[in-house]
Amino acid sequence: MECVVAVDVGGTTMKGGLVTRDGTCLHFERRPTPRAEGPEHVIAAVSAFVTDLARPRPGTRPLAVGLVVPGLVTAERAVFSAAFGWRDVPASSFTDVDLPVALGHDVRAAGEAELAYGAGGDDVLYLPIGTGIAGAVVLSGSLYGGAAGWAGQIGHIPVRPGGAACGCGQRGCLAAYASGGAVAARYGAGGAEEVVRRASEGDAAAGRVWDAAVEALALALATYTRLLDPAAVVIGGGVSHAGDALIVPLRARLATLLSHPPSSSRKPSPPPQGTSLP
Repeated sequence: MECVVAVDVGGTTMKGGLVTRDGTCLHFERRPTPRAEGPEHVIAAVSAFVTDLARPRPGTRPLAVGLVVPGLVTAERAVFSAAFGWRDVPASSFTDVDLPVALGHDVRAAGEAELAYGAGGDDVLYLPIGTGIAGAVVLSGSLYGGAAGWAGQIGHIPVRPGGAACGCGQRGCLAAYASGGAVAARYGAGGAEEVVRRASEGDAAAGRVWDAAVEALALALATYTRLLDPAAVVIGGGVSHAGDALIVPLRARLATLLSHPPSSSRKPSPPPQGTSLP
């Protein structure tokens, strides 16, 4: 059966499989991403994964490789990734197999899938929150890429100017507070799920880290909503597994940030004589 080798490179895990034209997954497996070992090790691990997936299997015939990675990505190269530290990696570096390779951005690819199979509507932000944060922006039924194709880098919206250092080289980015990697690191845990659990058990330090993550996410989404007025925000990724521990306070805080003061029929009192208006 004709298929493609499909690989999604995440900050913690690589997911890969063999997928037919109609979306049927014939084979699927996961492997850890060796991020701590450095950029070259990640590239080599991706190439080995693609090679293993493309090997001959009964009843399958891979025709091409579809590879998605985080960061700034064009069809020809992975321009930059704060998660992995690589710069200007050609698409061909990710595989040694003799098949055509299509390289894309992980979240934009997820946005295409949301458009095709999701229920978010024609104006939606798809926001996976995992090791890092990026968004797929859907406007009027189309995926919006921006002038250079890099739209959706919501993880690097500054929510705390001059705040915590981010892997992108800036300070105070959303990803430095609300990504799964940041939540775990700020508490000193093995993963964000541990922080959520400890916060629910009354651990004050975990609660402060989690509250800061929710506040940062609410600020970023309020900015996005004021600008583009989406019909829905679809949250995915590993941090979304927090469920109500994330959604309930996030929804409440976002509602507060987007509310308007009650109207009043009273006319404002004139300023005291001698006071200058701003």
